[in-house]
Amino acid sequence: MAEKFEEIAVVVDQNALGSGIYDLTLKTKNIAKAAKAGQFVSVYSNDRSKLLPRPISLCGIDRDEDTIRLVYRVTGENTGTEEFSKLVMGDRIRILGPLGNGFTVEPGKKAFLIGGGIGVPPMLQLAKDINSGVVQTTGAVDTNTQEKGQTEEKQINGHGKKICDMNIIMGYRDENTFLLDEFKEQADSFVATEDGSVGTKGNVIDAIKENGLEADVVYACGPMPMLRALKAYAMEHDMECYVSMEERMACGIGACLACVCKTKDKDAHSNVNNKRICKEGPVFNAKEVEL
Repeated sequence: MAEKFEEIAVVVDQNALGSGIYDLTLKTKNIAKAAKAGQFVSVYSNDRSKLLPRPISLCGIDRDEDTIRLVYRVTGENTGTEEFSKLVMGDRIRILGPLGNGFTVEPGKKAFLIGGGIGVPPMLQLAKDINSGVVQTTGAVDTNTQEKGQTEEKQINGHGKKICDMNIIMGYRDENTFLLDEFKEQADSFVATEDGSVGTKGNVIDAIKENGLEADVVYACGPMPMLRALKAYAMEHDMECYVSMEERMACGIGACLACVCKTKDKDAHSNVNNKRICKEGPVFNAKEVEL
């Protein structure tokens, strides 16, 4: 896991993407350069009565400009996210990150990148990094420089080789298909909506079936019912499946055990069959965790 930094970030820009969905860009000192797709940051309220931060996944990472992009949903009054939605250019906000472990990609294996709801945003940076060759991989892409089986990170300057082919499948509630145009720039993209207003009516698995899509591995982020269904689908089709789990987090650094999930193996920290989503996750091989 990358080193984490506590910083006072500066707001570069913020826009609304739809009802309750906001797109926030922050200038950082160290976080952007250290961050990987699938990680998150903890964002602190400027209201000192709110002690705990809000974890928000990284939608975008610009390592040249030292900026990170957070696309988030306002979850209600006095939740912190309502305060964040009022930030404007030049405002300052305390953040901690990058936190957690990001996605590790299996090179050469055709992938499904799947997002549901507010699990859509973190998949955008993963798609970009797969195409530019800057993601962590489970084995060497360049056999002249790496031994097979090592986890490597390809060139951060963005001039690496494409890691694998992919199809992108996104699930939304309705016609507010935020970020979809940006996904289409990265790969063939398919949509499922609960009300049938765009794409396939139903869920992401319905979209996969309706469009006759096939892949070797799944990378997904979204609500627990979606992840549970994707784990079952992957097992049925003999696919690997990596899931980024959405859970309420408190400390964000693995100390409080508020976000543990059940696992096959015992956690070295607690010596029980738990893992901390904020520390060992949020990305897990679906075989390792109970969903």
